[in-house]
Amino acid sequence: MTIYDLHCHSTASDGVLSPSELVRRASEMGVHVLALTDHDELSGQAEADAVAKEVGLRLIHGVEISVTWGNVTLHVVGLNVDPYDPVLLHGLARNRGGRTERARRIGAELARLGIVGAFEGASALAENKELISRTHFARFLIQRGVAKNMKAVFKKFLVKGKPGYVAHEWASLSEALNWIQAAGGVAVIAHPGRYQIGREKMRLLLGEFRALGGAGIEVVTGSHTPDQVPIYADLALEFDLLASIGSDFHAPGEGGRELGRLTGLPERCKPIWQAWNL
Repeated sequence: MTIYDLHCHSTASDGVLSPSELVRRASEMGVHVLALTDHDELSGQAEADAVAKEVGLRLIHGVEISVTWGNVTLHVVGLNVDPYDPVLLHGLARNRGGRTERARRIGAELARLGIVGAFEGASALAENKELISRTHFARFLIQRGVAKNMKAVFKKFLVKGKPGYVAHEWASLSEALNWIQAAGGVAVIAHPGRYQIGREKMRLLLGEFRALGGAGIEVVTGSHTPDQVPIYADLALEFDLLASIGSDFHAPGEGGRELGRLTGLPERCKPIWQAWNL
């Protein structure tokens, strides 16, 4: 059986393994087809490509784009993109542009709580200084002993309504899909179970996404519970979306997610890779 993992991160964004280390780990875990989907960044693709050829793994070029939809932040994964497409590269550079200022504001908010040096600490953990993310702040806070794990630190500090959360205006849904499509890729809604928007708003999102040319939805992910898988399988069928699968792996032992360690897609789903020439 071919094992797919179509969502993971390297040090090019907020992962802890370099692109080459990530590909080697995926191969060791038995993954046959891997998509590297760093946040708003494609700089790790060439390194990952070289190692994928060496170990005999099929690498899918991908990216995870941050999107503002209404007052909600979403993530859209682009799969099978051309990593050198100028439209996509320009759009991603624009999306990255506000991240440093946002990180400084998060650091300032945490300092008001008495947690000093958070920006500097998060920056030290980010290999790509254009991509200091909430995950880097979370790792810093765990190291400082402020929280015991990722789930706890996000829940206490870094999600909407909490003291370390800073709102930011990302690309619109239509912009993100235009960039992905310009690069020859297909767009996938990432980990939909994480968005606390309710069923009706989810249906509005999927309807708009489909109308804009969106192709797929992650049905099996590292953050979905077993009960959520059939819910998103049904929505995939209802909105004629292809189903994707991805661990959203960032680091060994972090968040309980590991490369390739996922259940298969429900049989009633049409997989995102069905039209790929693999």
